[in-house]
Amino acid sequence: MKLTAFTDYSLRVLIYLAAQPERRATIAEISAVFDLKANHLTKVVHHLGKCGWVTTVRGKGGGLTLGMPAQAINIGRVVRDTEGAVTPAECFATDESHCIIDRNCRLKGVLAEAVAAFYGVLDRYTLADITRNQAALAQVIQFHRAANE
Repeated sequence: MKLTAFTDYSLRVLIYLAAQPERRATIAEISAVFDLKANHLTKVVHHLGKCGWVTTVRGKGGGLTLGMPAQAINIGRVVRDTEGAVTPAECFATDESHCIIDRNCRLKGVLAEAVAAFYGVLDRYTLADITRNQAALAQVIQFHRAANE
């Protein structure tokens, strides 16, 4: 299963913030470090804020921080909320399928099992689990941040 750019960017923002939880980050610096367009990240951060995963502070000294402890942010939940409805094939769409074998096809069940397994693995991990290498992540981020200044 391929994740959308929106999900990819959401996970990158969360990882960035978890790598240095003691400081506030800005959309501009995250954009520069990952070489992503700031306007895309603005939409991502807005969504993450609505979900409570990110807290935003405006004004001088403002920025972004995790909205909850990294161990409370489940990767499966983040991916579900950023991906929306998973439709690996036409027959998963909410409107009527135009596939002529839809009623007799067993692929739908196989794909549903695969999606469940995919999320089953993601559900076992939190943001804290995937950022246990905080020092290494912070070092790489710091290097890229300094190179872009």
